[in-house]
Amino acid sequence: MNMIKKLMKTRKDSVIAFSIVIVAYIVMQSLVMTGGLSRSLSGMLVPVCAYIVMAVSLNLTVGILGELSLGHAGFMSVGAFSGIVVTTALADSIPSPMLRLAIAMVVAAVFAAIAGVIVGVPVLRLKGDYLAIVTLAFGEIIRNIVNVLYIGLDDRGLHFSLVKQNFVLNEGGEMIISGPVGVSGIDKISTFTAGFVLILVTLFVILNLINSRHGRAIMAVRDNRIAADSVGVSTNQFKLMAFVISAAFAGMAGTLYAMNYSTVTAAKFDFNMSILVLVFVVLGGLGNIWGSVVAAALLTVLPEFLRAINLNDYRMLIYSILLIAMMLFNNSSIKQRLLERRRVKKDLKAEQRKGVA
Repeated sequence: MNMIKKLMKTRKDSVIAFSIVIVAYIVMQSLVMTGGLSRSLSGMLVPVCAYIVMAVSLNLTVGILGELSLGHAGFMSVGAFSGIVVTTALADSIPSPMLRLAIAMVVAAVFAAIAGVIVGVPVLRLKGDYLAIVTLAFGEIIRNIVNVLYIGLDDRGLHFSLVKQNFVLNEGGEMIISGPVGVSGIDKISTFTAGFVLILVTLFVILNLINSRHGRAIMAVRDNRIAADSVGVSTNQFKLMAFVISAAFAGMAGTLYAMNYSTVTAAKFDFNMSILVLVFVVLGGLGNIWGSVVAAALLTVLPEFLRAINLNDYRMLIYSILLIAMMLFNNSSIKQRLLERRRVKKDLKAEQRKGVA
């Protein structure tokens, strides 16, 4: 009976949270259509959606699984460049930009998931700092591979080579990825609506995973691996599952992010990108999915908002102070008191309902 009540409460909280996200989308879309947002803030909407998906997916690995990964930008890079290749190759056969973007996201998720398996099988045997260092190295390896990758398209199909361009395109062919130059002339088909749909899909899948039997097994592995092994939980299997799902959504976010710019290089997905997403996760709260959504949106928009209100000279100072304040709050006794007070109120309400019954 208690389990049923808990599930109903979880579902109610999720419905409320999803409603807030939908209302936020309607408000922002209305502001864009009426010109209520500046051009710079309007241009941040798609990157904000990509960062939210990145933060939520990384929270699955860092907060729910309990493993520190610093290579999330590598999966994002895999998704970005595979998505660009797919949308370019399908430009003539599929005229609908939204359909091409959807197909590109699916393909990007598959390639990022494959990369997650390749990295996860050997890496997830490590723990703590060792795991973080190896995943960081993976992100740098991906960035350097893209820097020496050449992909072209002509009437004979796709051509690729490493280190230098070893192929000649027929007349009418075009280069897609040009090594360290990256990709230029991208058809910008990412939209705020596509980003909003991707956020909903990400939240739906990850929240349902967390509240499922598999999610409870993943958290059991995080809390006590030996105890999980003793009751028959396959720790390696569930760790790899969480890692691969996280990588797949990072790949989809990479496609959304890349298709919002006319030029993309591998340098966009460096170590700093992984650290930025990790900051969103930590400040939003480890294991707190909705906290990651709020932190990613707030910390991405804040610098541009401060610039828009003529605080450009102080925007990074204010940004840094906010980061420190959020970190102190997350680790302070004030937050614990608020949570304890909330629990006490719930217990009192439960007792009152029992008394009435």
